Parts: sequence; C-alpha cells; structure tokens
Amino acid sequence: MQAKIPATVVTGFLGAGKTTLIRHMLENAGGRRIALIINEFGDLGVDGDILKGCGIETCSEEDVMELSNGCICCTVAEDFIPTLQKLLDRERAPDHIVIETSGLALPQPLVRAFNWPEISTRVTVDGVVTVVDGKAVTEGRFAHDESAVDAQRKLDENLDHETPLSELFEDQMACADMIVINKSDLLTEEERVALTARLRADARKGVQVVTATMGALPVEVLLGQGIGAEADMEARHELHHHHHDHDEEDHHDDEDDDHDHDHDHGHDAFESFVVTRPEISDPANFAKLITEVIRAHDILRLKGFAAVAGKPMRLTIQAVGPRVDSYFDQPYGAGPRQTRLVVIGQAGLDRAAITAALSA
Repeated sequence: MQAKIPATVVTGFLGAGKTTLIRHMLENAGGRRIALIINEFGDLGVDGDILKGCGIETCSEEDVMELSNGCICCTVAEDFIPTLQKLLDRERAPDHIVIETSGLALPQPLVRAFNWPEISTRVTVDGVVTVVDGKAVTEGRFAHDESAVDAQRKLDENLDHETPLSELFEDQMACADMIVINKSDLLTEEERVALTARLRADARKGVQVVTATMGALPVEVLLGQGIGAEADMEARHELHHHHHDHDEEDHHDDEDDDHDHDHDHGHDAFESFVVTRPEISDPANFAKLITEVIRAHDILRLKGFAAVAGKPMRLTIQAVGPRVDSYFDQPYGAGPRQTRLVVIGQAGLDRAAITAALSA
C-alpha cells in the first residue's frame, strides 16, 4: 500500500511570520517537491503572490493553491477537501503538502478533516506548527497589530467577532505539535528563555518550542515530525466548538513587520553534529538511552543508523523530540559496522556530554 503523503499545517495570527517561514522552507527544501494550500481571504491574494513569485525550482506556480472563500474551517467540505484531492490526484504527487491557514482560523477543524473518507487513506497530518510573534506575546499582546486582526475578523460574517484573542490564541497553542517563537531577535536572552519556558509549560507534553528569526528554521526540524495529528484529536481540545463562528484571516501576513531584523540569527540559531560509536547490543535499551539523552539536552531531532551485534541488517533510528522510532531496513554493506547518529537542536548543545552519553 502506498505511503500517505505528509501534510504540515502552519497556523498563527496575522503578522506572526507564517509566510516568511514557509518561503524560507521552500528556499531550503533540499529537492523535496512541496505543494502549498494557502487560505487567503477576500481577493488580495498577497501570500499566494509572495510564494508564487519565489522563483524556487521545486515550487512551481501550479504547486500553490489558494482558498479564497472565507475561513478554511468553515469551508472544509466545499473548498478544502476538493483542493486537496486535486493535489493528490496529480500524475506526480507532491512529496509534502504545507497548508497555511488564515490568521485566525482554528487548526482543530482542519486537522479533523483529514479523517474524511475521501482523503484519510492518502494523506496524514505530519504536524501542526503554530507561529507566534515573540515580541508581541512578551509585551502582553497576541499580534503585532491587534486592531488589524480584529478588522480582518469583521470582514467575514461567518466568524466569531466576540471571542477574546486570548482564547483563540489558546486554541492555536492547544493544537500545536511545534510552537515557533518568531522575531526572537527582538527579545533579550532573558525574555527568550522566559517565553520559551512559559509556552512549553502551557503546551501539551512533548510539544517542541523553538525560537526563530525571519522564520528561519531548518527544514528537517519543520517537516518530518510524523505525528499523525488527525488520530489524536482528543488531546487537541479547543475552547470553541462552533466551527461556524470561529476565526480567521490574514493576507499581507508576515512580510508586514515594520522593523529591521538581524539576519545573522537565522540558521546560526541551530546546530547539528554527528555521533559515531561502535555496534550496539540491545536496540530497546539503546532507544531508551536516546530518549533520556533527548530529554536531558532538549534535542529536536536525532536520526541515523545503528549496527546491532549479531544482526546483518542495519537499524534505522529516527527521533522527534522524545518519540523514538526504529526499524531494520537493509543489510550492511562492505563498510565498517558502526553506529552514526545526526543530532539536531538549537545552538548551544553540549556536544561533549551528548556524545559521551550516546556512546555509553
């Protein structure tokens, strides 16, 4: 049976940096063919134009599809599902689908839609990424310009115009598998640490909280979470169950920041390195060890191969946060039988301690 195509949902308020994050992802896709579904509102189509005009080889104009009929949560049946089916029915299906919700669209109804029979066997939610404006949230706001968010909300009569932004924000947090604190270059180190700790405490167990500037996140951190979020709706409780009325839209999202960013933060905020060690004897114990090391050092991803004593097959290991998956994939070749693991995390990882622990 063909593997399901992974889809990542990117949500967050107007101006948090969703479009910038997606554009950066496309520019660093590493050959992946990524298709986009963008929930525009009205007829501005700014996000779509920004992304269609990105000039990236792996993202052609036909790979960017826009939904302009109002909030994606309210138009799942007539708008979203048919659009997704069109993508899946292409002769050359995408490797990954990224869905950018409009500024106040709740992610829960969208994720739930992946259980619809028409698409449930063909696509899965790899993960929900919630982008927040770090500066605004630190200052007690939920968006750079809250009045612009409310103005957007009033444009769609289907939307809830009364619910406080704080509750809509909580819904986006409750559904997230990864929270991206964007514009982190505008925060002091103390503010960054405090906001990361606060959002991590408020999030579900195992949700990763990372900081970014101009949406610059390594693609291997953003994609490939393998969550299967649609099968885990119970944990992603929402405060609002009136999917008719909820939330909504942004057009000139993330390019609208009226300040200069320090571009040096980008990928320098992340690092990766390789740990090489001899054969392992017990895969189950080694998986436990990996989980402990990940928790102790706040590692985002760990992946690689292990040689298991007495086994001719190579053990593939992939870990996202504390979740470790492993399977035997192919016989070892003529090279040395050793274990090689790539460790990925935010800058400042204690390489020596991690290497020592994984080599134990």
